[in-house]
Order: sequence, then structure tokens, then C-alpha cells
Amino acid sequence: MRTTAERDRLPKQDRSRVTRQRLLEAAVACLAEHGWAGSTVAVVAERAGVSRGAAQHHFPTREDLFTAAVEYVAEERSSALRALFPEGAAGDRRAVVTALVDLYTGPLFRAALQLWVAASNEEQLRGRVTELEARVGRETHRIAVDLLGADESRPGVRETVQGLLDMARGLGLANVLTDDTARRERVVAQWARLVDGALG
Repeated sequence: MRTTAERDRLPKQDRSRVTRQRLLEAAVACLAEHGWAGSTVAVVAERAGVSRGAAQHHFPTREDLFTAAVEYVAEERSSALRALFPEGAAGDRRAVVTALVDLYTGPLFRAALQLWVAASNEEQLRGRVTELEARVGRETHRIAVDLLGADESRPGVRETVQGLLDMARGLGLANVLTDDTARRERVVAQWARLVDGALG
């Protein structure tokens, strides 16, 4: 049984969690749409419908906000990717390749790309983004291995999976300036055949 004080605290905690989530989602959307230069804490707070003070309460610096935002959405996307294939998908590797490529052609990738560019010029951001990307990369690789049913003890399999993820990232870059859907579908089909052959 909760005390009255505990019951009174819950709504505030819930509100705080909702505010934090709205800020994170707004930050990713702003990065994807306006880039690093156009994505200030004030712009994100306005988009999220909260005060700048509330934003800074949750994220004291701009760097805190945007690295947390990309990490949050990466985790959400990883969970969503696993949820697409709750029983694994070694029998439908084309669907896995397509889902992995989709990770790199949506707003999350655009937001992450803006962070990479900013980090290349801003020393205080570089270490955080490098560490974040390493973590996200390891997790995506693990998910790809699981979903593809890949046995990395076999020679060349690890490199095949990594090559698939590098290819997906390249397709994401190609899609930044123009809609690359038609060409991407052909490349995905070919990579699915290559992956299937390499993984057996």
C-alpha cells in the first residue's frame, strides 16, 4: 500500500517522464529537419510544448539533450526492430536486410548524421558522439547477427554482417539529398541474395 506522499509524487514523476520523452523526440525531429545549427534548446522546447527552463532542468546542456535524444530513439528503434521478428527471421533474410536498411534511411539517421558533422567540428561533442555511435553500432550488429541467424564463428560471417550494415549506412547517406527508393530496392534485393549465400 502506498503512502499519501508516494501517491502524490507519482503524477509528478509521470509528468516528468512524459516531458523528458517529448523533449527527446522533439530534439531528434529538429536535428533531422533543421540540422545542428538550427536546433537550439529553445527551438526544441517550443516544439515539445515545454518551457526552456523545463528543458534545461532535464538536460543542462545542448550536448546533453541531443546525445540523449539520439540514444533514446536508437534504443526505441532497436526494440522495434526486434519486435518485428519476435521469433527471429533467419528464414526471411530479405525482410531483415530491408528492416536494417530502413533504420538508416529515416529521421533517426538524419539526426545522427547531423550530430556526426557537428562533432567533427566541436571538440566537446566529439567524445560523446564517438562513444554513443560505438555503443549503437555494437547493439545494431548484435541485433543483425541474431535476426539473420548468423554464426560468427565461421570465417567471413562477421565481415559479411558488418558489410551489410556499412552498405545500409551508405544507402542512408545517398538518401539524404534525394529520394533513392528505386535504386535502394534493387540494392537491398542483391544484398539479401549475397547475405543468404554467405551465411548458408
